[in-house]
Amino acid sequence: MGDTEERERVAQLVEDTLKDAELAWERPDPYSFVVTLPGTRKLSTTCSLVVGGHTLSLNAFVVRRPDENHEAVYRWLLERNTRLYGVSYAIDRLGDVFLVGKLALAAVTAEELDRLLGTVLENADGSFNTLLELGFATSIRKEWDWRVKRGESLRNLEAFAHLADPSRRPSGE
Repeated sequence: MGDTEERERVAQLVEDTLKDAELAWERPDPYSFVVTLPGTRKLSTTCSLVVGGHTLSLNAFVVRRPDENHEAVYRWLLERNTRLYGVSYAIDRLGDVFLVGKLALAAVTAEELDRLLGTVLENADGSFNTLLELGFATSIRKEWDWRVKRGESLRNLEAFAHLADPSRRPSGE
């Protein structure tokens, strides 16, 4: 199969897989897809899929550059990379955190694409609170205090209550 035919096959496979998974997605050009993966900790993760001449590239934003504790954040990411399938954590020139991956076009199947998207979701959504705690604890505390003083809802900060009030630290920490 020629490069163009293989590229067309993969682009159609990506479209079919995204439709079957009932995910929200856009197709800005014939070989690019922007997928919104729903989450629980992180409300959604935007993932870009680009069908190139030889590879399918994946890029998903995880979290902006940490405000603090950079070494611990980046160490956590590097240690986590050893357990990931098909993707790795990376940082851009600004220090923002992404999940990135490449897969040879010949290896792209619906099952493999589903597995990669699952890995992105698990590691963007599943690690989100940990990354916020490591890299944004001071901001979280300030936001908590500001909301308490104003009588604002703390609902979306409840996972971080132990940062504002150490007596609320979950058992085992």
